[in-house]
Amino acid sequence: MIHEFKNNGFNIVLDVNSGSVHVVDEIVYDAIPVVEEILKDKFGTAQIPDEEEGKDVDSSLVKEVFEKAKEKLEQYDSNEVLEAVEDIMELRAIGQLYTDDIYQNYVEEFKERGTVVKALCLNVAHDCNLRCKYCFADEGEYHGRKALMSFEVGKAALDFLVKNSGNRRNLEVDFFGGEPLLNWNVVKQLVEYGRSIEKEAGKNFRFTITTNGTLLNQEILDYVNKEMGNIVLSIDGRKEVNDKMRPKAGGQGTYDEIVPKYIKVAESRHQLRYFVRGTFTHNNLDFSEDVKQLADLGFKQISMEPVVASPSDWYAIKEEDLPKLKEEYDKLAKLYLQYKKEGKGFNFFHFNIDLSGGPCVAKRLSGCGSGCEYLGVTPWGDLYPCHQFVGNEDFIMGNVFEGIKRFDIQKKFKESNVYSREECQKCFARYYCSGGCSANAYNFNGNINTVYKEGCELQRKRIECAIMIKAALAEEEG
Repeated sequence: MIHEFKNNGFNIVLDVNSGSVHVVDEIVYDAIPVVEEILKDKFGTAQIPDEEEGKDVDSSLVKEVFEKAKEKLEQYDSNEVLEAVEDIMELRAIGQLYTDDIYQNYVEEFKERGTVVKALCLNVAHDCNLRCKYCFADEGEYHGRKALMSFEVGKAALDFLVKNSGNRRNLEVDFFGGEPLLNWNVVKQLVEYGRSIEKEAGKNFRFTITTNGTLLNQEILDYVNKEMGNIVLSIDGRKEVNDKMRPKAGGQGTYDEIVPKYIKVAESRHQLRYFVRGTFTHNNLDFSEDVKQLADLGFKQISMEPVVASPSDWYAIKEEDLPKLKEEYDKLAKLYLQYKKEGKGFNFFHFNIDLSGGPCVAKRLSGCGSGCEYLGVTPWGDLYPCHQFVGNEDFIMGNVFEGIKRFDIQKKFKESNVYSREECQKCFARYYCSGGCSANAYNFNGNINTVYKEGCELQRKRIECAIMIKAALAEEEG
């Protein structure tokens, strides 16, 4: 599969199956689909046979392809067409163009893979002191009841994680809510318990906390900096946007209160191991301005996510918003390059892709590992496929005291991958997004083996921007 696109003056060709990216001139860009069509007409496929990969290009085949290609590329000089065809056929010969899908034959074996639990999202607080307009967790209650996790439940969760992690050494635990700082003493107790057992268990806990920042103080920050690998700080960008969407229970805004704290967090962690994370909605389609303001405040680690909401919600992203949002990603990508050139560079989460190595096969095919390697835990210890399924009792998989009981649910998630989603079959982004979020697919379509359409559109655009950024940086480096 070939995906071609133009962005910021670059003609970019992605060979989806190999992950090879090529920045080409106009004639090669136009010739690639023409050559593909000619090869398919002749051989039934454009890919090179395995036994011929790496060998010298067949000159007679090049000549034959050229003779047919020049008729369809008559706007170009014949010598230019010949040179383009030669370049394209060379890339085909070395396995960087028109390559075979090496994963499809592996998928049945992949579905039978052994899995271990490597990460838990501990909902230590089903309660919150904010009233964010778009909160999927129903003001922290997850459509259930207010509750704080006890130490006993959290301890059992860590024991469950150790017991079910197999030979995996590094384990991840995210303290989540609601607002986890409402249950700070238990958070500290659980970190201390984890540290007390990790050596004997042969494990290493990597703790993360996600907070709205209102309860953050110096004592908490010192502890987080000592014990936690990452901290996620919620803020939606500009003051007027943030305070409209993330008010306190009494309606007061939070921007002025949290920004100085967040700056202190970022500086105390040397601009590493944190993210300021926002959500953009129909209310701020110009979200690149929110990212810009966060960058201008000095933050180097930034994430800004599209809201996921019911189409009936006033803040929901609508299909007619997509062209504007795609323009914003282009604008943001250019800002990213400009700031980097000016020595003010920042890291934008959705532009982080690795073109040289990339994730392992399991990650490419199934993403975050929800329902198998990653589970959500309620304050009373119920296990869910992830934090976004919490509250839907159809997805209770078991509990931390007795373990997983609903292996049928686990099996569904284990078998879910880019090949089980029909929409992914012709999508160039499938090995980057791994099929997208199962919770979003279920909430919009009632089936985890589908996709969230608007989310896919934006994901594809983000990937194009990320690839363009890599091309631009490579060009600068010479």
